[in-house]
Amino acid sequence: MLARAEKGDAAAQYNLGFAYKYGEGVPQDYSQAVAWYRKAADQGHAAAQYNLGFMYNNGQGVPQDYSQAVAWF
Repeated sequence: MLARAEKGDAAAQYNLGFAYKYGEGVPQDYSQAVAWYRKAADQGHAAAQYNLGFMYNNGQGVPQDYSQAVAWF
């Protein structure tokens, strides 16, 4: 999955973001989750956009920022 994500596959990037957010198969790391979600979200991946908004809303891996949360939602 990492190889696909690094090549720009939005679904793989989203899956890595999810894995890092919940610590599934990798150590939990909100900053990494945000980084991978952002790559997928920038490509229009709707679930990644929503989850990135959630991360901003809750201040997970990024400073809490409601305006960014709304923008991504």
